[in-house]
Amino acid sequence: MTAFNDESGTDGALRRSLGVSRRRFLSTCTAAAATAIAAPAFGASPAFAQPAAHKGPGHGHGHGQALVPAAKRGIILYTVRDATGRDPLSTDLPSGFREVFKELARYGYKQVEFAGYGQHANAPGGSNLETVEGAKLLRSWLDEYGLRAQGNHGFIPSSWPLNQSDLDQFKRTLEIANILGMDHMGTGGDPTGSAYRADWDVAADKWNALGQIAHRAGIKLYTHNHDAAYGFLLDGGPLDAQGRPTRSSGIRKLEYFLKVTDPKTVWLEMDIFWAHVAQYKFHTYTAHDGSQRENIFDPAALVRSHNKRYPLFHAKDGVVNTTSGQGYDMVPFGTGVIDYRTFFRRVGEANYRNPMVEQDNAPSSTDLAQSLKHARIGYDNLAALRK
Repeated sequence: MTAFNDESGTDGALRRSLGVSRRRFLSTCTAAAATAIAAPAFGASPAFAQPAAHKGPGHGHGHGQALVPAAKRGIILYTVRDATGRDPLSTDLPSGFREVFKELARYGYKQVEFAGYGQHANAPGGSNLETVEGAKLLRSWLDEYGLRAQGNHGFIPSSWPLNQSDLDQFKRTLEIANILGMDHMGTGGDPTGSAYRADWDVAADKWNALGQIAHRAGIKLYTHNHDAAYGFLLDGGPLDAQGRPTRSSGIRKLEYFLKVTDPKTVWLEMDIFWAHVAQYKFHTYTAHDGSQRENIFDPAALVRSHNKRYPLFHAKDGVVNTTSGQGYDMVPFGTGVIDYRTFFRRVGEANYRNPMVEQDNAPSSTDLAQSLKHARIGYDNLAALRK
């Protein structure tokens, strides 16, 4: 078992990167000691964001200025997808985009990120609002309730080189984004699911081309991460039977993507929860020479080093679970252990970033109001974060 007492060693670097005290770091590592034995091979203990002693919303308050300005407090509508999708004729709960916008504005949200433009057929405007007329209707409701559209997890062409049909649809998607008043448009998936540098080179070529098209339309195109995209790139060492590299230089996949894409036309949205899952899962790699090396991921440091490349975040929270394989279970924002106060303080640029509260598991089949309740908890805790 690793002894967590070396201020200059791995645990000291991890503790400092997470912005927690040595005492709190030690207490959490002690609690996880029984499960650390089951950590991945190569001798490194799992890396966790550390829980603060709970002092109310937002993992403990600071004082003074809000870390997330009121105008930048957003939510991705995937969190409340059951509400936008339910039949307004069968419930008194908010249903469909218009009523959900009204409810989110009542909580205090000022921004929304779409996850598609579909809703229940009985809601005003019908089931499919992914049209010019549908976008105009959505825009009128956003304006009515003082909300700003700030992104969409929507269509990214599957073809490369682009076929005409995909190109036409991509341009229609950009037109809809402009009607809605978005500065950014993106996707919920990684640029590629591959671990190999050659595939990331192809993905970079594609995203550079798409980014230029979006730039000409006045839109910043962004990709969104899950945990795998912050795993290590396979880019050297002995080749396997298919001629592919089997070892890593230690650079992470999206770090490489940042290097080979145009900073003027390709942007990223960091999902902070999945970045912390990557921190837990991907902390050792096999170097080109066959040695085992450790590199603990620091999400905030990556954002700082690529500053304006990260205009958006997904702000979702988790509690430690070392039996899941991911290190965390998702919970409402502000009720878990991820230290968002430290994260937002470190990344800075508060008037540039756009954090979107997200909780994948907010909808419930037994409590139909749960996703909106959790959305309200998320807003209150995001607003409570203070410097």
